[in-house]
Amino acid sequence: MDFLGVILRKPTAEDGTSVHQLITETPELDSNSCYCNLLQCSHFSDTSIIAEEGTETLGFISGYIKPQSPETLFVWQVSVSSKARGKGLGGLMLKNLLEREGNTSITHVETTITESNEASWALFNSLAGYFGAPIERSVMFDRIAHFNNEHDSELLARIGPLAR
Repeated sequence: MDFLGVILRKPTAEDGTSVHQLITETPELDSNSCYCNLLQCSHFSDTSIIAEEGTETLGFISGYIKPQSPETLFVWQVSVSSKARGKGLGGLMLKNLLEREGNTSITHVETTITESNEASWALFNSLAGYFGAPIERSVMFDRIAHFNNEHDSELLARIGPLAR
């Protein structure tokens, strides 16, 4: 895919419904309410990013700065439309987000990923390589203790410190 026509920018509340639709159409992701996506696009716009081509939303990453660790960006969700998957858009969005003015003091990135989500592991391993940073894995939310055996365990991936 040629990213020449793709615009990467901070989301706004007006993007909430298109983001909600994109996430709903991504079977690997847990869907949130449209209201949650509106909050992600407005309250967390400084640490989130949207990719669009014309009027079509191709990708969205939501994240926030951890209150107890202000140098850490927690990436909540990464969603890329089926037509743009496997072409590097997720990595491009993550790098752009981390290099955005106001986010350059971030030294670590965290996210949770299920063991079987190979695409997400590839994305975050690639990000670690790009920034010359180690990646550590540990269980954050256990299948039995936290999900009542109804969801796979979520592993915390912690990347950092980022070499800038």
